[in-house]
Amino acid sequence: MLRTVGPGLEKTFNVGAFDRRGHGRTADSAAAFTYEAMADETIAFIESLDRRVHLVGHSDGGNVALLVAQRRPDLIRRIVVVGANYHHDGLVDFALLAPGTADFEQWALKYAQLAPEGIDHAEEVLAKTNEMLRSGPTMTERDLGEITVPVLVMAGDDDVSTLTHTITMFEALRDAQLAIIPGASHAVLKEHTKDCVRMMTRFLTQRLPVATMSPLRRASAGEFPGD
Repeated sequence: MLRTVGPGLEKTFNVGAFDRRGHGRTADSAAAFTYEAMADETIAFIESLDRRVHLVGHSDGGNVALLVAQRRPDLIRRIVVVGANYHHDGLVDFALLAPGTADFEQWALKYAQLAPEGIDHAEEVLAKTNEMLRSGPTMTERDLGEITVPVLVMAGDDDVSTLTHTITMFEALRDAQLAIIPGASHAVLKEHTKDCVRMMTRFLTQRLPVATMSPLRRASAGEFPGD
């Protein structure tokens, strides 16, 4: 994300990021990967900044952003979730990365460039990642309804979550905006970087609640919490 939308967002915001456990330069542990644990790590990072922040997450990061916003709204101003799913049932049926394939070998080499454990740990990280994808997250529409911070839901029109799941997420949130980018996949941030930066910046800086010329869905929604 720092290589795609990061430079564009830095024109308006101070941008910070961190490695989750078992990714980048951060060592792994024997513990399983869970979205809840990643939310704990994210909360700890934000608390270290000693300020409220906007939280932007892609894929797993979007799932984590939803959990953080539910648990610690006091830390968050607004969130942007891209290619996210609030429940694992919402994913399209696709083949997970598997050892012994060319795609895995390519991924393992990239992983080993930074990982303290080196390439020998790649299979374990993949196994824990795949297990997490099969079992989480497990948020409900009721959980989403508890989120009080404004949310921008973004996805490609050919993303890893079904469009029905993405729209259900949008409709379950109290204060949300929806952006489905045409001609885009789960790699939407790479495929349409400038468009994504423009939509994120607009959402993160605009006055809320939004005022439209012909309100229908928002006309009866009442007042939403702002910043």
